[in-house]
Amino acid sequence: MSRPFDLDPLFRALVALPGVGPRNAKLIEKLVGGPKILDLLFHAPVDFVDRRFKGNISEVPNGRVVTLEVVVGKHFPNARKNLPYRVSCSDDSGTLSLVFFHAKKDWIVKQLPEGQRVIVSGRVDYFQGKPQMVHPDALGKPEDRASIERVEPIYPLTQGITNKLLNKCIAAAEKMIPDLPEWLEENYHARQKWPAWKEALTNFHHPESEKDLDPLSPARARLAYDELLANQLTLLIVRDHQRLIEGRSLNISKVLREKILAALPFQLTVAQQRSLSEIDEDMSKPARMLRLLQGDVGSGKTIVACLAMLNAVESGKQAALMTPTEILARQHADTLAPLLREAGVRAVTLTGRDKGKTRETMLQQIRNGAAQIIIGTHAIFQKDVQYDDLGLAVIDEQHRFGVQQRLELSSKNKGIDLLVMTATPIPRTLAMTAYGDLDVSKLDEKPPGRKPVETLLLPSEKMDTLIDRLKKKTSEGSRAYWVCPLVEESELVDLAAAEERFDILKQTFGERTGLIHGRMKPPEKDAVMEKFIAGHLDILVATTVIEVGVNVPEATVMVIEHAERFGLAQLHQLRGRVGRGGDQSYCFLLYSGPLGETAKARLSTLRETEDGFVIAEKDLQLRGAGDLLGLRQSGMAEFRLADLSVHGELLAAARDDAKLILSRDPRLATERGRALRTLLYLFERDQAIAYFQSG
Repeated sequence: MSRPFDLDPLFRALVALPGVGPRNAKLIEKLVGGPKILDLLFHAPVDFVDRRFKGNISEVPNGRVVTLEVVVGKHFPNARKNLPYRVSCSDDSGTLSLVFFHAKKDWIVKQLPEGQRVIVSGRVDYFQGKPQMVHPDALGKPEDRASIERVEPIYPLTQGITNKLLNKCIAAAEKMIPDLPEWLEENYHARQKWPAWKEALTNFHHPESEKDLDPLSPARARLAYDELLANQLTLLIVRDHQRLIEGRSLNISKVLREKILAALPFQLTVAQQRSLSEIDEDMSKPARMLRLLQGDVGSGKTIVACLAMLNAVESGKQAALMTPTEILARQHADTLAPLLREAGVRAVTLTGRDKGKTRETMLQQIRNGAAQIIIGTHAIFQKDVQYDDLGLAVIDEQHRFGVQQRLELSSKNKGIDLLVMTATPIPRTLAMTAYGDLDVSKLDEKPPGRKPVETLLLPSEKMDTLIDRLKKKTSEGSRAYWVCPLVEESELVDLAAAEERFDILKQTFGERTGLIHGRMKPPEKDAVMEKFIAGHLDILVATTVIEVGVNVPEATVMVIEHAERFGLAQLHQLRGRVGRGGDQSYCFLLYSGPLGETAKARLSTLRETEDGFVIAEKDLQLRGAGDLLGLRQSGMAEFRLADLSVHGELLAAARDDAKLILSRDPRLATERGRALRTLLYLFERDQAIAYFQSG
């Protein structure tokens, strides 16, 4: 199945457009997120200028954009560089000054020869009672009037690319848009009153009113739906294909589980019990389990994963638990060791740090089945790790691990059950697009005995008071995290800010202050973190949010500097690092005023609730799905045309539509099915296409 011939023009390189050379192509590629003409056509306008207002000079209201036909009069150049160059123009009703700053005289004389009739377009302002146009947006001959006097879309730009150039490129690209077969279901299409695909993409670039820029306008909604439908079809095709890989029905006897439950000092929550029974049911079926376990920080995912792994062990299979960092791997191993001992289960922990003989011994135990549970980083799925019989893979902190990696993992053994865990509460819409190939279990309650973290807002001027308070807390045996914000543009700026904070805190807390930042090598980070866990440090200054993903019950204070720069879900994640023991914990949000509306809404939401699912939905509302949860590089689906904070209902419809399509036409062989294959190519859904090619 090769790409339909009709799509070829859209997949041509940007340099195929008239007037686009290699240098401009590079800049446009960076701006629109890809090297193809299609990427340019998916670049959305954010505003427009209406140049259709015409009339006489005397009729133009102050501040209005107009297009006028005038006669060029006298030029008034200025010898001093910082003063403007003026050109007097007139029509039958009055005069207008065209004003230029820092413009070259030769260029102005060439564009505006005295005595010529010209078309000028731009905003007219009154200065000392007289109309003037500063830097006209467009100049042309009377015969150019039709091309100037229009609604001009305004696009997001990058340095070196002007709106004029982008408009010209998009106008050329529009001529290449092919007519494609309709892939939308006929009745739904008619009910929505949406245009055909080609018309929608053309209208997208020709907004004529505020309404046309609305994400729910007919053209924009249609294109968003197409993108969401391609996403949902892909996920369901991948899922169905994964389910075809024969799973194995495991015998769920729960003998080992009872031993561990008897040893636990607490009862499982209702949410943990519900999630476990969903997992048990999946593992007992012959089809593969593909399940996401979503739980807020501290909701008890690890114990659920442990009990699920025992299902595999009791059936004579192995289970593997993969974490994103070595520290988390060792922490899981330490947490689970006493429980697994209780059940008589042998576990090994394998990370990149294990070398030579130690590693060889572990690999042998994994090969011959002596190791029943294997815990580690992605090292446990490398080529040289051969399992005796892997039955269940548990992946912690899923957002580092996209659909593609889930597929690669499946190749380790036929029919491995897969349980994916995340402590990042994910809004329903985002879960459907990122994890649509998985069933979802939710841990939506905290274990008993956990006190809510007290969250306090503090202006940064009160930092000295906070440091005094910290001194008192640490003298009583508490430990504290101090997080400095990440300025993405510059690691060095981050580092300087964190080092400065570290030096200041060191004056008060001396050698019991540690620092972790992104430029340190993993073993160095681990060493500092281990000192903090062991209690040799009272204060840990960190720039990297992720490295703080560790369980230190004695840490009861979290200070977040410049809290206004963090996303809501990120702040919630950080706050969840404290409040893990029985003691009252505190989270101080230090901010530099004045706060904008969004920052205010963010910080007050955090004070009002600890429910990660409520927070995640609010986060989506406040800043769209663009970089929700800081997941931009995570294998999560990124959308060009759809906006999940607005198009939630369209996503649900696309999900239902995709299910129905595949239940009736799993090979996409009907007329509509073939049109849908074109849609998958259009949005480059390679995973789905690969399955059709392989049969």
